[in-house]
Amino acid sequence: MSKYECPCDYVYDPAEGDYENGIEAGTAFEDLPDSWVCPLCGAEKEFFEKLD
Repeated sequence: MSKYECPCDYVYDPAEGDYENGIEAGTAFEDLPDSWVCPLCGAEKEFFEKLD
């Protein structure tokens, strides 16, 4: 599963998930709910870019 980076430099790592916002480890970025936003700056998913 790929990592995705927010313009604020937060990196969503599916291996870690986003525990504080109820996202379990192992959740792919594509499987995040549409309502999920960056936990640091509040940016929506559409602003994240896939890391190679």
